[in-house]
Amino acid sequence: MRRAFSVLLAFGVSQWLTGCGGSRPNAEASASVRTTAPPPLASWNMKDKVIKTEEEWKKELTPEQFRILRKKGTERAFTGADWNNHEVGTFRCAGCGLELFASDTKFESGTGWPSFYQPITEGHVASEEDNSLFTRRVEVHCARCGGHLGHVFEDGPKPTGLRYCINSASLKFEKKP
Repeated sequence: MRRAFSVLLAFGVSQWLTGCGGSRPNAEASASVRTTAPPPLASWNMKDKVIKTEEEWKKELTPEQFRILRKKGTERAFTGADWNNHEVGTFRCAGCGLELFASDTKFESGTGWPSFYQPITEGHVASEEDNSLFTRRVEVHCARCGGHLGHVFEDGPKPTGLRYCINSASLKFEKKP
């Protein structure tokens, strides 16, 4: 009985720790999600990279934005401003304003976080392997300022099959006129 409880508890903690309702990708599937920095793009280049001190970020961001963007935090599911946003527009980085996702790539994932199947421009969102919290995930961050956005999973809709599970506090929505 004790062992069964331990197994159930470990499973529940594992699901909670993956965040964004994520599943554990298998090693073969994980290989297809890019885990390297993107190449410079025509819309911005590496000389435009935003680098600030922790104190400068604290002055510019709300405490919640700072915790998520700069300290790799996560907001609770169904609490962020954009998880249920259905307006037409662009989602920008709350740290530096870089365009990240278009509203036409947003979909209902049921996880409680804004979910997108692709970035507005591939190189605006960078990724790296995240082995924290006893699980394997792929973290995504703003390629220009390095702000933590969330994670990407391979259980999204077509055409990409990806689900970028993003914290609302990492985003600034710009409604299309």
